[in-house]
Amino acid sequence: MTKDQIEAIVLRTLRSIAPEADLSQIKPDVALRDQLDVDSMDFLNFMIGLHKELNVEIPEADYPQLATLNGCVAYLKRLEDKAERVGGNS
Repeated sequence: MTKDQIEAIVLRTLRSIAPEADLSQIKPDVALRDQLDVDSMDFLNFMIGLHKELNVEIPEADYPQLATLNGCVAYLKRLEDKAERVGGNS
């Protein structure tokens, strides 16, 4: 999966927790919670949504790494690359 594909999934998942947000205005290096005015429960739902969309486990200790759009994409790309090396699947 490319970074652009991962970003599209992240944005689609964000839309599910913040449907009123203009996601085209997301700044990639600014905290999503600040930009979207979501609370901790919304952010947890976002993490659950990513888990369901991508079938990945995201430990709670890693949540800060997913605070920004760029952070989400980079973290999820690393997980996918690691899974491909270990499992050989795409």
